[in-house]
Amino acid sequence: MQQTQMKIETRIGTGKGVSRRLRATGRIPGIVYGRNMAPVPVSLEPKDLNAAIAGEGGLNNLITLQGGGELDKLVVIVAEIQRDVIKRNPKHVDLHLVNMNEKVRINVPVNLLGTATGVKEGGLLDFAHHSLHIECLPGQIPDHIDVDVADLKIGHAIHVSEIKLPEGVKCVDSPKTQVVGVLGKVKEEAAAPA
Repeated sequence: MQQTQMKIETRIGTGKGVSRRLRATGRIPGIVYGRNMAPVPVSLEPKDLNAAIAGEGGLNNLITLQGGGELDKLVVIVAEIQRDVIKRNPKHVDLHLVNMNEKVRINVPVNLLGTATGVKEGGLLDFAHHSLHIECLPGQIPDHIDVDVADLKIGHAIHVSEIKLPEGVKCVDSPKTQVVGVLGKVKEEAAAPA
């Protein structure tokens, strides 16, 4: 899990008109919220947001805010980014205040290691769940969860209960959920003799 920094400025006023004018100047409107605090409207530069969520951790990076008065030095995580439908540019960002001593629930990507034996034998890899919903302290958020598929044979699968998680990390998905499996190869029947 990466820790990054991001410059922000508090802003006065909310609503579509204010946000539209802010975007016209090249900034992104956003909001910082959390337990026991009133939501605070902010604005930030797109390049700062992109730098803060760059790297393997992506949206799971812990971000230390710079500027913004009382928000300075607080740690947040990106809860949501609203994007333009066509250009995919960020239109609004929700930043959730993180207490480093309280557990958070978050989605973390699954990283497959190796090539399944069943695939080498002609099977098809069925990667059903690309991420796991986990619970842990913010400082323990992994960039990804590694799953070794090298010994996976045709007709077999790896379920949530079989995945080794880092210390302090608990998966809140059902233990019976299939993460990855190998589907059998369709065999062609030999033509019947005439």
